[in-house]
Amino acid sequence: MVNVMSGIILFDGVCNFCNHSVQFILKRDQHGYFKFASLQSEVGQKLLDEYRLPHDMSSFVLIDNNKPYIKSSAALKVCQYLDGPWKLLTVFRLTPAPIRNIVYNFIAKNRYRWFGKRESCMLPSLEQRSRFLD
Repeated sequence: MVNVMSGIILFDGVCNFCNHSVQFILKRDQHGYFKFASLQSEVGQKLLDEYRLPHDMSSFVLIDNNKPYIKSSAALKVCQYLDGPWKLLTVFRLTPAPIRNIVYNFIAKNRYRWFGKRESCMLPSLEQRSRFLD
């Protein structure tokens, strides 16, 4: 098992929306709590195995304190750690996950059509490289 001393975010590395989300988190995670890996990477695939998550997953995944979170639960858990007013979004955890995930699934289903898709995973800048596991 990977010793998780910080949160690990697994994201769809070819999804423009997902890549923009990673950039959004990097800017608002001033304490550097989160590390990142694409779902398509070797590290991402090993973590999916380790936490018994399906490999055909097209969801955002957060591993925090050795516990996996997916979909809207992952997104809201990330908000808990961000600087600024984003913590306020955690109030939506009071809404049952199946209801929250209706919105999440709608965005996830349309993300390539609305935001596009890359041919390959993003390359982090030199300053960001230490935050990426792959």
